[in-house]
Amino acid sequence: MSIVENKKAFHDYFIEERFEAGIALEGWEVKAVRAGRAQVKEAYVMIRNSEIFLIGCHISPLPTASTHVQPDPTRTRKLLLHAEEIKKLIGSVERAGYTLVPLDLHYTRGRIKLEIGLAKGKKQHDKREAEKQREWAREKQRLIKITR
Repeated sequence: MSIVENKKAFHDYFIEERFEAGIALEGWEVKAVRAGRAQVKEAYVMIRNSEIFLIGCHISPLPTASTHVQPDPTRTRKLLLHAEEIKKLIGSVERAGYTLVPLDLHYTRGRIKLEIGLAKGKKQHDKREAEKQREWAREKQRLIKITR
């Protein structure tokens, strides 16, 4: 079940491969995400010291957040993946020129997971071509609907 989706990523990148990663969250963040107060549109994924981090993900604290915790809505959060997956991602990003992009924040068996994509950037003409394809698909659906 999806919580938040990054639709901009599909417009800006070709998604080659997808990985599901856990996120190291604090208690107030989990409550806020369950209340639907998360945003991954401006977020990105970065590799530091053989670890993968989510940067720029905004999780707005609930007004009932604890008084002894100082919530930071855009703090850097560590992503949890298997060691083999991390090695594969590091190799792809450093050698092949790929980028890691957050795609979707969702629940898996009661846990909050982040789907990240191994992506290559689209050029402007690729974006225009994708838009033409979407418009043509909508037009076909409209024509089929009219003929029935």
